[in-house]
This record gives sequence, C-alpha cells and structure tokens, in this order.
Amino acid sequence: MQTRRVVAGEASIVYHVMGEGRAICLLPSTGRSGKDFTELCHALVARGFKVILPEPRGIAGSAGPMTGIDFHDLAADAVAAIRAETDSVIIAGHAFGCWLARTVAAGYPELVRGLVLIAAGSGKWPAELSEAIDCLASEDATREQRLDALRLAFFAAGNDPEPWLDGWHADVIAMQRAARTATDRDSWWHSGTAPVLDLIALQDPFRAPGNRDDFIRELGDRVSIRTVEGASHALPDERPVEVAAQIAAWDEALQPG
Repeated sequence: MQTRRVVAGEASIVYHVMGEGRAICLLPSTGRSGKDFTELCHALVARGFKVILPEPRGIAGSAGPMTGIDFHDLAADAVAAIRAETDSVIIAGHAFGCWLARTVAAGYPELVRGLVLIAAGSGKWPAELSEAIDCLASEDATREQRLDALRLAFFAAGNDPEPWLDGWHADVIAMQRAARTATDRDSWWHSGTAPVLDLIALQDPFRAPGNRDDFIRELGDRVSIRTVEGASHALPDERPVEVAAQIAAWDEALQPG
C-alpha cells in the first residue's frame, strides 16, 4: 500500500493506493480511518481492483477546514484523490461513508461508473445507536462500556469488537455531523445515475428488516440488493472476503459484454 497526498481546494488529503486494475474508492464510517478497510483492500486487490483510500480531514495527516463545510466539500476531498489516480471509479461508502459516496455520485456522474453502499443505514434508527457512537468517541467511557456499545451498534454476536476499541476521532465525528446538517438533502440524495449495489448485513441494527428495500423504492431498479449473514454495521471488517466477493460479482455484471 502506497501513501500519497493531493490538494483539494483548502484541504490537503492523504490517501492510500493498493493494487492495479479497475478502480474502487472506499470511504470509511463516521469518525474512522480508511485503514479499517485493510483486509477488504487485500481481498479486492486479489480480485483485480485498484483500491483508493482517502483519509477524512483530521485523520492520518489529512487536513482542511473542519467547520463551515458540507457534504460537497468532503466529497470533493475524495474526488481529488480519485482524479489523481483514474478517470473512472466505483465509489463505495461504509455506513456514514455511504452518504459521502452518494454525494460523489450525485456531483460527479461522469467519474462514477458504480456506487456501492456497504451497511448503509435507513433514514432513521433508534437513538441508542447514535448514543453508542458518542460513547465510543468519549474519553470518559470505560472499556466495558465501549465494548457494549460496539456489540450493540457495530458487531454481530460471535464477532470480535476489540479491534474497534481504538481509532475513534471525536472531532471528526463532530465535523461530519455538522456537515450533514449543513447540506441540502436534495443536492445529493438522488445519488447520480450510476448502478447501485446495496450491501446489507443481516444483523445490522441501523437497517431493520422492514427498511431493506429503502433504496429500491427511492432510487429505482438501478439498485441491486445483496445480503451478508453473520455481520452487523461493521460489515467490511466482520466479513471482508465476502464483501469483496459480492462487489466483484456485481462489477462483473456491469462490464460490457
């Protein structure tokens, strides 16, 4: 994995590149680094992808204004890294990253040939799940409280949550939440025109069974749903090989005959 830097307006974005082949850009969950995708990156590279991993502002050397910004500013950070490497990409977001991936797809349709939503939440979820994220970002929470929060919101039974005890950035979470509030929903919700893979973890509390067809209802028949058993909201960490296999199979179907 190589680490590079690109200027994006007022921001300076660190990003990582791995592999050769069809390009896919991965955007991480709220308050977390692209390094969460390490195992998924290896699995994707093994299937012929070139992976691009931009780091969010405030993490791993990426820097830029963290107030007075919206989703379009954060999407432009990712686009700068993408354009430094390719002119055609699958944009994939995990959890919060799905919103930014959709913003990229909406704002740069000429660049995006596919959109992957990995453990995308529905429009609303129980307040206790947001409170779990607050707990994980708190310096005052005990180790056991943080493990309980991870088991509640991110990891299915039988999967080890301990690797996610660290790596939370409270200032980045605050930036991302404020950016969401500042963004006109209509400017990105339509998610462009590219085909969409909605990859759902069957134990994900952010996506109740009654909401699993949300994006088909909203975005139409360009959406393909695939499900993964034995995983929750930390899907790409819990089942990286299966996530890569699902993305690769969907991508093969997109290729011209």
